[in-house]
Amino acid sequence: MLDMELIRKDREAVATALAKRLDPAEVNRALDEIQRLDQERRALITEIDAERQRRKAEARAYAEAKRSGATPEPAAPEAERKQLAELESQLDEVQSRLRGTMSELPNLPADDVVAGGKEANQVLRTFGEPPAVEKVRDHVELSRALGLVDHERGVKLGGSGFWMYTGLGARLEWALVNWLIEQNIEAGYEFLLPPHLLLDSAGFAAGQFPKFYDDVYHLDKQSAPRGQFLLPTAETAILGAFQDEILETAKLPLKAFAYTPCYRREAAGSHSDERGTVRGHQFNKVEIFQFTLPEQAGAALEAMVGHVEGLVEKLGLHFQTSLLAAGDSSAAMKKTLDVEVWMPSTGKYKEVSSVSWGGDYQARRAAIRYREPGGKQTRFVHTLNGSALATSRLFPAILEQFQQPDGSVVVPEVLRDKLGTDRLTPVR
Repeated sequence: MLDMELIRKDREAVATALAKRLDPAEVNRALDEIQRLDQERRALITEIDAERQRRKAEARAYAEAKRSGATPEPAAPEAERKQLAELESQLDEVQSRLRGTMSELPNLPADDVVAGGKEANQVLRTFGEPPAVEKVRDHVELSRALGLVDHERGVKLGGSGFWMYTGLGARLEWALVNWLIEQNIEAGYEFLLPPHLLLDSAGFAAGQFPKFYDDVYHLDKQSAPRGQFLLPTAETAILGAFQDEILETAKLPLKAFAYTPCYRREAAGSHSDERGTVRGHQFNKVEIFQFTLPEQAGAALEAMVGHVEGLVEKLGLHFQTSLLAAGDSSAAMKKTLDVEVWMPSTGKYKEVSSVSWGGDYQARRAAIRYREPGGKQTRFVHTLNGSALATSRLFPAILEQFQQPDGSVVVPEVLRDKLGTDRLTPVR
């Protein structure tokens, strides 16, 4: 969440930044409420501290009277003693309301992130040229003809929004996952395999709850009284794994990655660019993550984007990199760059990775800090994450960009050893 001290000192700057994402009137209402609750909280703390000091003074006077043989002053009336408990209860309520209101505010966009939605996204660079494909067939048609994905049996098993990889399709999907794991290890990231069921605290820490609480699959309260949900991305798990920790400064940046299936309630739309494996309720993804010192974050973001671009380039795919506008990026992130592959069947680019810098927004929610060597004070780390990569979108991009006139698909060179073939051919 945001820094309360920053809101106190420079509300105007906070309001201006938030207005890139939210209606200015909504921003001001929220900041008014936050400042009102903050003032009430501070007033209660002052009153509680004064009451505690008064009681300590009474206790010292009573003890001194007993030692000197004087008659101790009578104890405070019961009504006064109840007052402290009532004040503390009021403080708990105000702090809870303040935390709730603060938690609903998005992150402050970086200075170079513009206001607006998708229409304001900026293409920064393009790699390669769109492949010249005659009589383009889409990935759904190709996957059926090549015997790679069984959409009908996927729906039979899980319902709408599910599919099942088969034969060489399953092997291609697994080859992609394994190759990405190898590439991320080589880039210096530590490999993690986290649980797929997470506590609600991890969702809050990542900034997904409370706003996007209904976008994930939750266990019922009887089965999971503490609150558990199926992770929507490994970002949530990697961040959550380090909640309430003080990281060693000498070990920053801390680089980790995880492979997991991702589970989301969002369903594929009726548009042609969301058919097949492009969007569904379960898909595979490899996620990279960094915890850094504030001064390391800029270089880390640049390195992570370059790493992701390098992965797509090694696969031989045509793609572009875009800087997202404030309204099109995750609410928890200050800045996001999307790496988007070309889909010949739709004539559009589709995101295969979002690489984002969260500043200290997630670290505040998760209480992840660092301490300078020999120092006593702690500061919040900065967090960065990115898909490296989402295979359910690489898969259709490979089929469409590398399709051949005879109906076959050329396998990217880096995957041929793992797949045992250089070409996928129609099933006879």
